Amino acid sequence: MTHASVRGPWAGRLLALLFGFLFVTGMTLTPSRAADSAKPAEPAKPPVIASKDASVGEMVQVINEKLTHYWRENKLKASDVCSDYEFIRRASLDIIGRIAKPEEIERFNKDPQGTRRALLIDRLLASEEYPKNWANIWANWLLTRSGPFGRGDYHDQTQVWLEDQFAQNKPFNETVTALVTAKGSNKENGAVNFILAHLGEATPRDKRSEEGAFEMVPITSRTTRLFLGVQTQCTQCHDHPFDAKLKQNQFWGVNAFFRQVERKGDMAMRMRDSKAPLELVVNTNLNPQGFVSFEKRNGLVLVTTPVFIDGTKVSDIKTDRREDLARFIVNHDNFPRALVNRMWAHFMGRGFTNPVDDFNEQNQPSMPDLLDDMAKKFKHYGFDQKKLVRWICNSQAYSLSTVANKSNDKSDAEPFFSRMLLKAMSPEQLFESLITATKAEAAETRDGRKALRTRWMDNLISNFGDDEGNEVTFNGTVVQALLMMNGKDINDAIVGPKGSVAKMVTKYPGGSAQTYINYLYLVTLNRMPTARELAGISKAMPMPAGEKYPVARWHDLMWALLNSNEFILNH
Repeated sequence: MTHASVRGPWAGRLLALLFGFLFVTGMTLTPSRAADSAKPAEPAKPPVIASKDASVGEMVQVINEKLTHYWRENKLKASDVCSDYEFIRRASLDIIGRIAKPEEIERFNKDPQGTRRALLIDRLLASEEYPKNWANIWANWLLTRSGPFGRGDYHDQTQVWLEDQFAQNKPFNETVTALVTAKGSNKENGAVNFILAHLGEATPRDKRSEEGAFEMVPITSRTTRLFLGVQTQCTQCHDHPFDAKLKQNQFWGVNAFFRQVERKGDMAMRMRDSKAPLELVVNTNLNPQGFVSFEKRNGLVLVTTPVFIDGTKVSDIKTDRREDLARFIVNHDNFPRALVNRMWAHFMGRGFTNPVDDFNEQNQPSMPDLLDDMAKKFKHYGFDQKKLVRWICNSQAYSLSTVANKSNDKSDAEPFFSRMLLKAMSPEQLFESLITATKAEAAETRDGRKALRTRWMDNLISNFGDDEGNEVTFNGTVVQALLMMNGKDINDAIVGPKGSVAKMVTKYPGGSAQTYINYLYLVTLNRMPTARELAGISKAMPMPAGEKYPVARWHDLMWALLNSNEFILNH
């Protein structure tokens, strides 16, 4: 079967039709301006909080009150509350990494209207897919998607370790401590790959004993960015140009905590060869004095010992200094703020700061008191990440539509979250959503799914950035052209004998055109078609009276829906 066989004579006109219809309510890449008044008004009442977690009601009230204050202060009117169909799709993508299944939507709709969203959030957090999704997210943040650790066995080892952390709902401070202090074989402890992935250049052999085995530059900046929201890489060669509080000696002071790390085992040069076992060893005979030298711009060479960014010094220069470093990190005021900011950005489309990992004098939070309140409570409640997810997802802001009004349709309103921002799916979300929508037969077995995922990721991911993880922006339009329109895997999934179209025809033998259209909309876009869409599709796929649509036409419709902006966007 050729790639073009799925795209029958109706596919092109269907795609053109759907691009004209989908997002007609304003969920376009450039939100439409509603005709309503821009006069600030009270936001719609949030749903009833049905969670058994007592902290949710307390924190949702704090979030909602703070947001209402900022909306009034900035003369913003909150967008309408999104539909239930939009909410289940959004929450499913954000919490478990894929769109919802029809049976999940059916269960959701059976819950009481006032409490169904809170109940859904709790169900998603209890799902086995929650730890898998967040392990994948954090594995990418920790290792990036490039190089020997970006994919392959090393990446998988870290993901397995992280999945166990999330499955146990380990407090975030404990997880970070385990990452910063990890040692041993990566076959037994996937946490060690975080440091092993970012050792940097090896030091000259004649200086190894004095200075340590590796320069440890990448892990220094990645640690402060991820866990403190401080981009110390800007101070590696000079004092920070925009923040007088960040100095060059602070970078090298943190760097000195890592200088006792040694790697055992040979590194593979190619990503797909990342199978040789590696071991992270702490050698206290390396860098025994703790001295690290660095050069100022004027050529002056200075020396520092292990000193944290707030000036706190290591307790014992000769023991594993990373124990002190981990303690300094998790006790720093920025530690809970950085995680809250990062999580808020994941769910809301941007953080209180932008970029999310760069707290500095020129990048102040848009709502500093809300960020601080959430950070303090996150710490108070034991760095429980599930609680934080519940707080954000039960908030009024998370339930808002992406449709803008005249008061919030400009970019300067975005930092105040009076509407939901559109988000492009990540490559992983797109893969999982395509598998969910098509029920691809190739993904039925574990090995088959892994092989299919590898092939699709090869198409979805390319040119990922430097060793700081500055990944190229994911471009959905290119992905659609390369993967969907010309991809054998997606075509095979659509026309497969066990795929969604085949199951639909079996489930509804002799079903009406509207029944089939409804079903395909539900499995792909997680909603029912509008009357206008139904009429347009029927017009684009004419059929003489008394005849039935051939199954190829439903393949065409599904292909067109999967190629729509509405499918590829998280809205």
